[in-house]
Amino acid sequence: MFPGREKRPILGVDITVSGVKLVELAQSGESYRVEAYAMEPIPAGSMEDADIVDIDAVARAVRRAHRRSGTRSREGAVAIAGDAVVTRMTRIPGQLNDDEMQAHAAFQTEQFLPYPMEEANVDFEVVGPSEVAPGMLDVLLVAARSVHVSQRQRALRAGGLEARIVEPEPHSLERACRLLTHQMIGGGLRQLIAVVEFGAVTTTFSALSDHRLVYTRSFAFGGQQLTEEIMERYELDPVSAEEAKQAGELPGDYATDVLGGFREDMAQQVSRSLQFFLASENGAGQPVQVLLGGGCARLPGVAEAVAERLGITTQIVDPFGHLSVTAKAASQAVSKGDTALMTACGLALRNFD
Repeated sequence: MFPGREKRPILGVDITVSGVKLVELAQSGESYRVEAYAMEPIPAGSMEDADIVDIDAVARAVRRAHRRSGTRSREGAVAIAGDAVVTRMTRIPGQLNDDEMQAHAAFQTEQFLPYPMEEANVDFEVVGPSEVAPGMLDVLLVAARSVHVSQRQRALRAGGLEARIVEPEPHSLERACRLLTHQMIGGGLRQLIAVVEFGAVTTTFSALSDHRLVYTRSFAFGGQQLTEEIMERYELDPVSAEEAKQAGELPGDYATDVLGGFREDMAQQVSRSLQFFLASENGAGQPVQVLLGGGCARLPGVAEAVAERLGITTQIVDPFGHLSVTAKAASQAVSKGDTALMTACGLALRNFD
């Protein structure tokens, strides 16, 4: 489904309804270095959920981001997020060869896919030996509509890049968690950690055990709902509402009447997702920690609200916390506390798989 496994320089290009984020990472000893970074907005309406409605507008943002970043690489990795990606954990006999495993994965995917197989790109990832079924492997099946793959390939190509990799966003987030071990209890080893990524329109709840993804669920909820509430309450257009939200330039009642309610909604969504996880057949007990990412994670008081509701240690992600940043990347005002760069970083880390 997702071509390109060779090790060559690659850019993480995260395309969302709010804009394009581009990150290039390099290895620095046992850590990583931010080589290049840029972020460019895209016009409202250019994307609807996972659909790229205006490929030319997105391509122009990609081109601007690439030029501003100063990178020489022209190969990128992009992700597909939300309900556009269908995932399921299953078990496959461990004695199968690669071709047999591929056929087995395709057959099982077809059983739960909500659209015809001919409209899908399918991939799978072996998580490891099953702890409850000897001789079986736990396998994560992933499928996405082919049209969403081709849209991203076309947008990057028109923007002067080649989309060497198109992958599901949960895979990118799992990989990005390598940059969070300094925040994880016990470094994440022999621990169950929940990671919640709040996007503009979609939120993804994931559970990792020993740094491996064991559960993921995406649902419709995100920062755009807060922007729409600001628009309605203060009679602002979408651009002005987003700018006022980011700059903190809103009337005094915003913190209590608008932000307070949305923060509680965020905590409730995390709590509900945790209950789904605990009730699933893949539930492995209560996570010891929750890490919050995405643009909304920067809102004041979010970690405290989630921790209070769940009774679980909760932190805001800091993917660049232990990374050095080149002068070239620093010139683009990359922030070490930017919670919205998890997907872009995870995509850039494909270089080192």
